[in-house]
Amino acid sequence: MSSGQNSGGLMSSAGLVRYFESEGRNAIRIDPKTIMAFSALFGVLVILLNIFTV
Repeated sequence: MSSGQNSGGLMSSAGLVRYFESEGRNAIRIDPKTIMAFSALFGVLVILLNIFTV
């Protein structure tokens, strides 16, 4: 690799750092337990629909 090429290192991760630090107070906050419960119920619904529509 020549000395003129940029390896990417810190410059490529700088955008991610700014993205994760810019969480605003106006953002919608959902509890992870709510997401897991909704996902489980949705999965059960799909399984039940597959059983009853055969």
